[in-house]
Amino acid sequence: MNANQQPLLKIDDLRKSFGQANILKGIDMAVNKGEAVAIIGPSGSGKTTLLRCVNFLETYEEGSIRIDGQEVGYRDGGNRQRRGETDLARMRAETGMVFQSFNLFPHLTAAENVMLGLTKVRRKPKQEAREIAEHWLKRVGLDHRIDNLPSELSGGQQQRVGIARAVAMEPKILLLDEITSALDPELVNEVLDVVRQLAEEGMTMLMVTHEIAFARDASHRIVFMDDGKVAAEGPPKELMAQAGSNQRLDAFLSRFRTSHLH
Repeated sequence: MNANQQPLLKIDDLRKSFGQANILKGIDMAVNKGEAVAIIGPSGSGKTTLLRCVNFLETYEEGSIRIDGQEVGYRDGGNRQRRGETDLARMRAETGMVFQSFNLFPHLTAAENVMLGLTKVRRKPKQEAREIAEHWLKRVGLDHRIDNLPSELSGGQQQRVGIARAVAMEPKILLLDEITSALDPELVNEVLDVVRQLAEEGMTMLMVTHEIAFARDASHRIVFMDDGKVAAEGPPKELMAQAGSNQRLDAFLSRFRTSHLH
C-alpha cells in the first residue's frame, strides 16, 4: 500500500454505551483494502458491538467510522445527523455481514436467500441474480444444494449460504461475527476453509473469532480487544510474541495454548 492510500475502513475514537455500561472506550482501528483482520479477546470486550457499529446495526455516541472515506451512520458535518434509512441501506450493502446464527429465511431456498439482496437492494434482474447466486453457492461448495431449504441443510452448509449471500453483494468489506460458534466442531473447518480462500483472493475482512489458530493462519493482522479497548495488535507472529510482555494478552492466550499454536 502506498503512503497516500487511505485505509478502506477507518475507525477513530469510537465510543458506545448501553445505559451506564461503557462497552467501547475509544477504539482506533484501520483496515486496508485486501487485508483480513481478526479480532480476538475475552467475552464482553466489545468485539461484536464493534462489528455492529461498523454496519450501523448499533448507533454510536462518539467517534467516527468511515468506509472508503464516507462516514457510516451519520451525515458528514458537525451536527451528527443520522442518515436516512435509504441511505443506510445503501451503505449497509457495502458491508456484508455474516452472523453467529445463520439468519436465513426458512421459506426460501439457498439460491433464493442469496438472490434476495441482489434483487431488492442491488436491483438486479431475477435471471442475473440467479446466475450470481449459483456462482457463489458453487464457490462455497454447495452446487448440489442450490434449491434446498435451510431445514434440509446442515449448520455448516447454512453458514456457507450466509457467506455466499454476503459476498454475492460485492461488499467493500466483509464482517464476520463468530461465524463458527453455533456449529458442531466437525463442521467448523468447512466454513473456515471458505473464509481462508476469500482471504487469499484479497477480500477485505474484519472477523471476530475465538478460533485462535484460524486467526493466526488466515489473517494478515490480529487485534486483541480487552475491556472495550484495543489492547494489542500486529501481524499474527508478532502478536503471539507480545504475549510475554502483555499480561492480559498472555492470560487470554494461555486458555488456548496447546501444541498447535507454537
